[in-house]
Amino acid sequence: MASLSLQLSGLKCSLFTKPSSLWRGTQKQKQKQKQKRLSLVIVNSIAISNAQNKERAKLKKLFEEAYERCRSAPMEGVSFTLEDFTAALDKYDFDSEVGSKVKGTVFYTDANGAVVDITAKSSAYLPLQEACIHRVKHVHEAGIRAGFKEDFFIIGANDADDSLILSLRSIQYDLAWERCRQLQAEDVSVKGKIVGTNKGGVVAEVEGLRGFVPLSQISTNSNVEELLDKEIPLKFVEVDEEQSRLVLSNRKAVAGNQAQLGIGSVVTGSVQSLKPYGAFIDIGGINGLLHVSQISHDRVTDISTVLQPGDVLKVMILSHDRERGRVSLSTKKLEPTPGDMIRNPKLVFEKAEEMAQTFRQRIAQAEAMARADMLRFQPESGLTLTGDAILGPFTSDLPEEGLDLSEVPPAEES
Repeated sequence: MASLSLQLSGLKCSLFTKPSSLWRGTQKQKQKQKQKRLSLVIVNSIAISNAQNKERAKLKKLFEEAYERCRSAPMEGVSFTLEDFTAALDKYDFDSEVGSKVKGTVFYTDANGAVVDITAKSSAYLPLQEACIHRVKHVHEAGIRAGFKEDFFIIGANDADDSLILSLRSIQYDLAWERCRQLQAEDVSVKGKIVGTNKGGVVAEVEGLRGFVPLSQISTNSNVEELLDKEIPLKFVEVDEEQSRLVLSNRKAVAGNQAQLGIGSVVTGSVQSLKPYGAFIDIGGINGLLHVSQISHDRVTDISTVLQPGDVLKVMILSHDRERGRVSLSTKKLEPTPGDMIRNPKLVFEKAEEMAQTFRQRIAQAEAMARADMLRFQPESGLTLTGDAILGPFTSDLPEEGLDLSEVPPAEES
């Protein structure tokens, strides 16, 4: 027998029952509680399901109403008219047809080109071969990086993804022809790099364009193969964009440069080659000879101890044979003191203009003396010029060697 005490509302009772009966009662209570919880879950699930169905039905009704409005009254509730919308499109839209020009911003580059944002509905791509008028291995060589902004030319469309194909080369090509026409009109000389040869002449690259220089328009007697990869002065003979015809002349450019080579003038040149008898100096496309005896007042036995190919220096024009295209040069005449060209060439170049001016003054005085002597032997001319009136204040500054430049041999082709 077991005793179970219960206390209800302050009353205490004793219930005597068997253990088995008590266990069965407990099990029944647990089953009832489980059934009750299951019933609550089912009721809640049904309630949630009903709420979702109601929401779906509400959304479905809204969509149906919106569809009906779009079909029957699409502009209902809109603050602007269809005409306003069309005008806005016309204002901000652009012509994306092939052959038109658009503004764009590069936002990505790769080995094959660059992706460009042109604010269009489709993407745009700039291929590597269209990135520059010059040949480049990567768009970075043409200064094209993320954020680069420029006008682009639409040259085509990719049918696979409807993307546009852009070009900068086409725009640069047009500008190059315009620049060549301007240079031809101004009759100025330009530097052109020789990039090819053929039986009739050489091909030179100028302003990014390739032009032809006929053999008859090349001033040097050198083999044309020796001109490859070298830059020579050129002038424009014919500029015809429609026929893609660009003809150039080296002779005209050299003749123009030679006209500026006055005796006693100072020019800047670069050493092209060394010979036992002197150095050949490139002065604006003309090869001049700096004879070993005209390098310095001090004796020079080995030219390579003073000059090297590629050196840039100032030289003075001693003589100029325009017909034969030969120019004799001197740095000896530019030395402030004998031997400076060997000991301190920088000082020689700093004082070059000053020393050349002194040289020109001495030449002018010598010419005046010669004219005075001629007049003295021609009394019938009626001219009476005194020595002082002709010589001026520089009589004592005549060069020791006088005007005999026979020690300078004529320039030879390298």
